[in-house]
Amino acid sequence: MIDAVLGALVRALFALMRVLGSRGGPAVGSFLARKLGRLIKADRIGLENLRASFPEHDAAWHRARLDEAWDNLGRTACEYVHMDAIWDFDPEAPRQDGRILIAPEVVARFKTLLDDGKPALIFASHLANWELPMIAAAKHKLPAAALYRTPNSRAIAREILRLRAGSMGELIPAGLAAPLRMADALERGLHVGMLVDQRFGRGPRITFLGREAAANPLIAQLARRFDCPVHGARAIRLPGGRFRLDLTDALELPRDAEGRVEVDGATAAMNRVIEGWIREHPGQWLWMHRRWR
Repeated sequence: MIDAVLGALVRALFALMRVLGSRGGPAVGSFLARKLGRLIKADRIGLENLRASFPEHDAAWHRARLDEAWDNLGRTACEYVHMDAIWDFDPEAPRQDGRILIAPEVVARFKTLLDDGKPALIFASHLANWELPMIAAAKHKLPAAALYRTPNSRAIAREILRLRAGSMGELIPAGLAAPLRMADALERGLHVGMLVDQRFGRGPRITFLGREAAANPLIAQLARRFDCPVHGARAIRLPGGRFRLDLTDALELPRDAEGRVEVDGATAAMNRVIEGWIREHPGQWLWMHRRWR
């Protein structure tokens, strides 16, 4: 019964966001997240993480960056139902006044992925609206699959999957079978992506934003097995409900004496890229989780 009520509530919230529109809905989400976020334990966790990662800044700077992070989270949640309206990029006629901006060199990298006939691995992080890279893949016909975490509520999971269906390519639920399903997708020539910036207790220890952290090695393990290119993808939130998307060149990953990708070193290399992204836009990362637990 509780699950059914949650599902109905999520449907109602999605309907409200549609009524409020692709700018009004995220503005409401921003307001609520900024106000309510300060009242919960996650706010304290976020401040602790910011102080440890940026000790050179004062308390006012840490507070301002965390308020930006709450703003971003609230907007991201309410943009969920508006991805089709937000995505207005046309590679044949890019607009400087559009909601989505992509530099010509990034478009060229994407076209190389699209045309080379090879699988690839894509790592991403919880920056800005982290769903947008997969939206880009689906909108422009890049054969792709992405790993996602299933919400604990089955009803909420159904509603989110219903929204994602057809707009984000193939979706692989996190779990014991996920590595096998990701490997199968690579064997079929797909481009497989996942978020890699959260704690993974059984993973290698790396240095991330100045502290030791356990990292997820799955992308590196798949790169070692398939020896395919590995790229980073991110969205950057801009004023006025706009975004800039970026896709890196293929990373030069460290290799062992046999010439195979070295898993721990490759995992660290990807996280160094993400660390640079976070330092560039610290207010757009999800600081409210125990990354260094």
